[in-house]
Amino acid sequence: MYGVGDTDSERTAFRKAEKSYKLYYQNNTKKKKQPRPVDLTNVLDFKSILQSFNASGQLPPGVSLATAPQFDLPVFNLDKHPGFYFIPQALSVTEQCHWIRESLTSFPQPPNRTNHNAVYGPIHDLFVAAKERKVLVEKQNCLQGLLPDNDPSPTDLAYRWESSQEPSGTSKESTCKSIPASTLLRKLRWSTLGLQFDWSKRNYNVGLPHNKIPDLLSQLAKKMAAPSMSLGEEFQPEAAIVNYFGAGDMLGGHLDDMEVDWSKPIVSVSLGCKAIFLLGGKSREDEPVAMFLRSGDIVLMAGEARECFHGVPRIFTDKENAEITSLEQQLSNEEDLCYLDYINSSRININIRQVF
Repeated sequence: MYGVGDTDSERTAFRKAEKSYKLYYQNNTKKKKQPRPVDLTNVLDFKSILQSFNASGQLPPGVSLATAPQFDLPVFNLDKHPGFYFIPQALSVTEQCHWIRESLTSFPQPPNRTNHNAVYGPIHDLFVAAKERKVLVEKQNCLQGLLPDNDPSPTDLAYRWESSQEPSGTSKESTCKSIPASTLLRKLRWSTLGLQFDWSKRNYNVGLPHNKIPDLLSQLAKKMAAPSMSLGEEFQPEAAIVNYFGAGDMLGGHLDDMEVDWSKPIVSVSLGCKAIFLLGGKSREDEPVAMFLRSGDIVLMAGEARECFHGVPRIFTDKENAEITSLEQQLSNEEDLCYLDYINSSRININIRQVF
């Protein structure tokens, strides 16, 4: 589903577009690396489209206003991509900050699984530990009773959080190793909510322990999915994948094809630094459309759009292009500075799915 590599030629249209927007650094002798300039001329900008539409009612060629009865936000379609919906500025700044907090504190909590599970097993309170500058100490068969009975580790390694009094590496006991929580936080790439996705088998494993999608997130997804739903139907959120992007990260072209009914949308919420999203066709040879995703934007992919390759080749973490000034203002109080420090150089994407 995610991180699917390009097994075809490097010359496919989708791969060419990825490479044209991907972050590369210029070769120079300066200590601070400088990003190579990128041509953004052909990137669709729904923020500007919304502003123009509100001012004059005009839309650029290929973009139309979706018919969305009883939905109080403008929703745009791409004429050549049926089933694709873009809702710019769908979330208020307050709502964005709420979901940033949840994505960092609640969503990575067990029984939700993360990319760290395969190595460390379930990790509790990662964000709090990073804030408190703790280290994760893992010791083979030398810590008993530290793992809850319902949180079996995939290895025989037990672990605990300890105060960061020594450099990472070998701790006081020679059999123990440690890694800073801040490092683990920056290496967090995904967490799964609701029904858990098994990445090795590429399916949903209903046997894995899980909680239901949080009520507020479920309500948000149902509301935002409405423009893509048939009359009388309601979206049923059963699973979500939360992606965490840092500077230089990208999400390669892929399909979301593990859900039963592709007529139902994937509701995708963008938070944090601005990104470029590529929406292609049913083949990697099809030329993709590039568009900006900003914090608070929501994308729906349903029906035919579910069969289209898509990915995120670039996020912008520099001050000029990240466009998170409103988040900086909202997260400026002392208790929120830890969230601001993270989101200043990161993007979070929450995508919610109806599995069955």
